[in-house]
Amino acid sequence: MGCWKQEKSNTWTFPTLILCLCGFFYMMKPSEPFLTPYLTGPDKNLTIDEVTNQIFPVWTYSYLALLFPVFLITDYVRYKPILLLQGVSFIITWLLLLFAHGVVAMQVVEFFYGMVTATEVAYYAYIYSVVSTDHYQRVTSYCRSITLVAATVAAVLGQLLVSLADVSYFHLNAITLASVSLAFVCSFFLPMPQKSMFFHRKDVTETPPGPDKVVATVGSDGPSSCQEDKSSVSADRGPAPEPQADNPKPQNHMLSVLVQLSKDLRDCYSSRKLLYWSLWWALATAGFNQVLNYIQVLWDFRAPSHSSAVYNGAVEAIATFLSSVTSFVVQYMKINWDLFGELALGIFSAINAGSLFLMHFTTNIWACYASYLIFKACYMLLITIATFQIAVNLSMERYALMFGFNNFVALVIQTILTVVVVDSRGLGLGIVTQFLIYGSYFAFIAGIFLIRSICMLVSSTCKRKIARSCKEHLNHAEHESKEQIVTGYTTWL
Repeated sequence: MGCWKQEKSNTWTFPTLILCLCGFFYMMKPSEPFLTPYLTGPDKNLTIDEVTNQIFPVWTYSYLALLFPVFLITDYVRYKPILLLQGVSFIITWLLLLFAHGVVAMQVVEFFYGMVTATEVAYYAYIYSVVSTDHYQRVTSYCRSITLVAATVAAVLGQLLVSLADVSYFHLNAITLASVSLAFVCSFFLPMPQKSMFFHRKDVTETPPGPDKVVATVGSDGPSSCQEDKSSVSADRGPAPEPQADNPKPQNHMLSVLVQLSKDLRDCYSSRKLLYWSLWWALATAGFNQVLNYIQVLWDFRAPSHSSAVYNGAVEAIATFLSSVTSFVVQYMKINWDLFGELALGIFSAINAGSLFLMHFTTNIWACYASYLIFKACYMLLITIATFQIAVNLSMERYALMFGFNNFVALVIQTILTVVVVDSRGLGLGIVTQFLIYGSYFAFIAGIFLIRSICMLVSSTCKRKIARSCKEHLNHAEHESKEQIVTGYTTWL
């Protein structure tokens, strides 16, 4: 019996099944779309200003403080302990959300939720440590899909329970607590990895995943049909990180890994193409997360939950579905992203800016809902393209490193936005004015990439004209030379 269990746990199917169960229950949170109405309702009796300017900013600060150390510790302890820590953080978050009261208690909730989001890196990194690269693309697709399905089901379930069964927000949070507790129990059955990406590398003959495997790290977000020039890929990719010795002294080993990581980062960002895509990634992700963090507050301001019907769950379900569709459609776009990619970044960032401006100026809740759907769909389309453009040029280890660093930079930018715009110790602006700032922020991003893309297109057009002119001149010279030869031969005859 024990041998059977060991054999079962060594295949890729068993850890994949358990990881999918963990992902499903972690994302099955029907109360999440209704967090702001719950906090400002009779259960917690907090004001909009307290929620906006004192409570929600704590999540950003704790996430920033925890992200980098958790990123390194996750790899060092080989993922599973961090998945268990995430489960504990989830349970503490919802226990406090259910039974604690007051601003300070809700700030503690936000701190633990910052721990939850910081430890999310372990979910997808775990796959690489227990599954061979032959199955990596399929397994990542399963894990991505199950989380999208769970998020959609949770949003729909929450909306149905609120609208049709008149279930209270308190009981929605109780359902969420039960779900994340089940996920925590499932995580105990995950087999402990024997290797990790950086600190516990193994000398194996397995070929590193190529661009088609690397793009699997975003699941359906990665377009599989895009092609890249082989010489360009090999030039940009560079050598994979050097394998680390198995038994060095711990301090020297850790130092050598950190030095290698810094060298890899420097090599990655030395590519101008990767640098500009990463710049958009960091800037846009910071704004996107900021909007997601405060969109419910805006909805509650436009249509107060105590006097209006709340459709947050339905909107989130539609937004998740549209995001999946736009991410899926990318693989069928036959576009030269090297030439037109930054133009797409500029155009869709401008659409996002327009959506945020509409949220600021309109007083109609349905217009706010529609603008949010457009905003999220455009961002998911662009982040899919950006993910592939970065991942296709890198080894798995370097992609994971750039992914973590880009998100860290995005979080730093988001923290600056929070301190200046939101926090009561900064400007402490009202929620409507905040969205004017966020719209201006995305307009600034759009301006950067529209100007750069126009310069690139003009430069490309000039180069083509020069090349065409040179070719015509050479053809003309060759034609004249042939005529002279024919004339000379005729004269000789």
